[in-house]
Amino acid sequence: MPRRTPGGYRVGIARRQAILDAATGQFARGGYHRTAMARIAADVGLTEGGLLHHFPSKKHLLLAVAERRLETTAAWLGELPPGAPGRDVLRKLVEVTGRHLAEPGLIELTVLVSAEAADASSPAHSLFAARYDNALVGLAGRLRAAVDSGEFRPGTDCVAVARECIAASDGLQLQWVLSGGGLDLVGAVRAHLDRLARTVTADGRGL
Repeated sequence: MPRRTPGGYRVGIARRQAILDAATGQFARGGYHRTAMARIAADVGLTEGGLLHHFPSKKHLLLAVAERRLETTAAWLGELPPGAPGRDVLRKLVEVTGRHLAEPGLIELTVLVSAEAADASSPAHSLFAARYDNALVGLAGRLRAAVDSGEFRPGTDCVAVARECIAASDGLQLQWVLSGGGLDLVGAVRAHLDRLARTVTADGRGL
C-alpha cells in the first residue's frame, strides 16, 4: 500500500475542512434535507464521488457538521473569562441562542442529530453523550463559581441547574423547528433563564 506523504495528508485535511465549510453553509441556508450532496461537492470543486471519498454518506457529513457545531457552541461559551458572574453566564446562554438563530438550518440539523443520538447503536450516540457530559460539567463549574462568590444561593445544585438550562435550550429548539420558526426562540430562552435567575441568585433578581 502506498504511504501517504505529509503534503498529501495536509491536502486531505484541508479538503475535508473545505467540505465541512461548504456543508455548514448549505445546511444553514437550506436545511439538511433540502441540500444535495452534489451541491456541496460543486462548492468545493469535487464530483459527488470525490466527496464520498471523504464522507461515505450524507449522514456521515451530517455528524461531522454537528460535531463542529457543538465545538463552536463550546467555544462561544468559552469567551467568558474564568470566574465570570453567574448572571453573565446565563446572559451568555441567551446570546448563544441568538447566534444559533442566525443559522436556522443548523438548528434543524441539531434536532435531527439529537434524535439520531437516541439510538445507542448510532455513531451520533457516543458523540452527543460525550459532548453533553462536557457541556454539563463546564456549565456547572461556572455556576458553582457564582455560588462560591456569594452571587448564587448557598446549596444551589449547580449540576441540576446546568442540566435544566441545556434541556430547556434543546427542547425550545425542537419547538422552534416544529413551529416552522414561529416561536420566539431567543425570547423563550431569555424568559426561562430570567425566571431561573430569580430562584438561584442571592438577591432574587432576574437577568
